[in-house]
Amino acid sequence: MKMEKLIRKIIPAQVLKQIRLLLQLPVLMAHKGKTYQCPVCGYKSKDWYIIGDDADVNKKWQIIGVGLRKAGCYKCHSTNKERLLFLYLQIFFKQNTTNNFRILHFAPERGIYEFLSKLPDVEYLTADLFPEKYQYFAKKTKKIDILNIPLDNNCTDLIICSHILEHIQNDILAMSELYRVLKPGGHAILQVPISPILEKTIEDLSITGKEERTVTFGQFDHVRIYGQDYFNRLESVGFKITKINNFENKELYGLNPKESIFLVTK
Repeated sequence: MKMEKLIRKIIPAQVLKQIRLLLQLPVLMAHKGKTYQCPVCGYKSKDWYIIGDDADVNKKWQIIGVGLRKAGCYKCHSTNKERLLFLYLQIFFKQNTTNNFRILHFAPERGIYEFLSKLPDVEYLTADLFPEKYQYFAKKTKKIDILNIPLDNNCTDLIICSHILEHIQNDILAMSELYRVLKPGGHAILQVPISPILEKTIEDLSITGKEERTVTFGQFDHVRIYGQDYFNRLESVGFKITKINNFENKELYGLNPKESIFLVTK
């Protein structure tokens, strides 16, 4: 990690980008094709690379959004969940004006960051509890605890929070904070891995060991498996929910056909 930081200080970002592209070239040539296309970077391929893990609990509850799957882009390394979010945001900003528009984006995905940071007349705030993870592409990422967001009430037009709430012990407090800072009529995209067959969320906050969490929740840093009552939790803090799944070219873009955008409004 220290070596990576040193390299970034010595070598200009544009030069590093060119070096990475040169190193990627043999892989991109080997997987080039016409079967799939990444909407984030435009790369056309014959396949995706394997991501995720094969935890038994993910299979048992048919969790959408995680698990072992062929879903990684060889060029930009976007995943299926990131491509879904990217496609929806393109639609969103065709339908909504960006005049004096404020976005709060937790744990920014690189391709989505590059898209949003170029929008005109937008105040774009990226945030994470560990902002150093994003400094190489989103240098202004702020250290923000989702349980105590240092923003005024009713100040944000759009919040993006993808696959974060399953890591938070007090998720209702996090949802309440997101609701608080969102403007009336504002929108939030609150993605989580979720079971389509589990009615009630599985959680046990007494489970803290990495191995036990992996066995119980499918990942060492997850604290629950959301069931269909996830939407009741969102409603309990005041959100109104819309599920969006009417995307075109799902197979071409390597999307999970069962995965929806969870759009909430205040």
